[in-house]
Amino acid sequence: MGEKVREKKPSFLGAMIVFIFLIVAMYTQIFILHQDWVTHITLIMASVVASIVALLSGFTWDDIQEGILYGCKIAMLPMLILMMVGVLIASWIPAGTIPTLIYYGLKIISPKIFLFTVCLVCAVASLATGSSWTTGATFGVAFMGIGVGLGIPPAMTAGAVISGAIFGDKMSPLSDSTNLAAGVAEADLFDHIRSMVYSTGPAIVISLILYLIIGFRFQGGTIDQSQINTILNGLQENYFISPITFIPAILVVFLAVKKVGGLAVMVIASVVGALFAIVFQGYGLGEMMGFMNDGFVSATGVAEIDALLSRGGLQSMMWTISLGFIALSFGGLLEKTKMLEVLLEKIRGIVHNTGGLVLTHVVSSILINLFSASQYMAIIIPGRMLVPAYKEKKLLPQVCSRVCEDSATVTSPLVPWGLCGVFFTGALGVATIDYMPYVFLAFLAPIISVTYGFTNKFMFKEGEITSVRTYSDGETA
Repeated sequence: MGEKVREKKPSFLGAMIVFIFLIVAMYTQIFILHQDWVTHITLIMASVVASIVALLSGFTWDDIQEGILYGCKIAMLPMLILMMVGVLIASWIPAGTIPTLIYYGLKIISPKIFLFTVCLVCAVASLATGSSWTTGATFGVAFMGIGVGLGIPPAMTAGAVISGAIFGDKMSPLSDSTNLAAGVAEADLFDHIRSMVYSTGPAIVISLILYLIIGFRFQGGTIDQSQINTILNGLQENYFISPITFIPAILVVFLAVKKVGGLAVMVIASVVGALFAIVFQGYGLGEMMGFMNDGFVSATGVAEIDALLSRGGLQSMMWTISLGFIALSFGGLLEKTKMLEVLLEKIRGIVHNTGGLVLTHVVSSILINLFSASQYMAIIIPGRMLVPAYKEKKLLPQVCSRVCEDSATVTSPLVPWGLCGVFFTGALGVATIDYMPYVFLAFLAPIISVTYGFTNKFMFKEGEITSVRTYSDGETA
């Protein structure tokens, strides 16, 4: 009986009904009703429609519930990490870590090169740690504060943070998405990274140039020096400003490079931050526990500082965490009832040449990102379904793995209900739809990848390079 359930599939029409409902419902919610913060309810309604289609297709409620719980299982670790991000922020502010980063950032960074610097620093940090999330929760939070002090719109700063963070994430051998994409396509890890240089390299260079050009708008700064001095003096008078407070941030980078799990890194960094706050700022243990749960409230009397530093806490992340669970349960439902598979089967039918193959792969990954809310599903499902097509065209595995990252990894922060979109919105305090236009790398990488497909540039084939990888079935590319 179990075998029959696994063989059932909804019709293409049924899967399209769910897809169209999701798009129309999201458009109505955001652009007509102007209710940006009720995405949870929209996704629940989409889940109801998907459940009805699944029931009409022969699936049972147990099958549907299994998919929902499967999605929740995928969400569990990322959401636990996100909880700890709130705790970390609320411990690093009274510890002086974030105030010190903002203080020195305001003294050193010029407004006209700020966005360029943000993207470059986040790219290096993410490359070193292999984690865009760690970079966003630490350096990203500090840069958001510096940007406000310099008069840079928060959406622009967030865009530069995310562009740099996802560059390092997709290029680092320490990154889970980098290793996953290589594994899905059966490519050697370092062949995969070398292949990405041809698409991600130009994408980050163009992004940096664009941030530099935009920065010229802020050549003189949008606030005068007296306001910056007010912030600097306020920070110095109310917080422990010293290079020693960089230790928690340095510890995060060190632990990440040592491949300590993300959840453990966040816990350790939060505890160290709390100890710094107790030792250097004189806070009590009870106070710190309150901050880490409810968030830190800055009371310096300087409006700009208090707006920057009144944030964090586990409870502040609960809106984001609940959205993550609902979105991933929706994605799990679609995967287990084979709706994603049905849609991809139709799309795969348009693959006739190399350009069509890459375009199909990119579009498929973006659709899976939208439907499943998970970059991991967006890497795995289209990648595995299209590996045979890459083999047929004698393309090396690192081409397939490169396209996985150029489509699934880079676009995941642009999905408001996706894991990455939810994370960056929660950590940086900027809505996905607001920072979206400024995440240049997320748009450039897929465009470059598709362009290579249609022009046959850097589409490595058998015999063209000396590094050869054998597919798991024994066929050599």
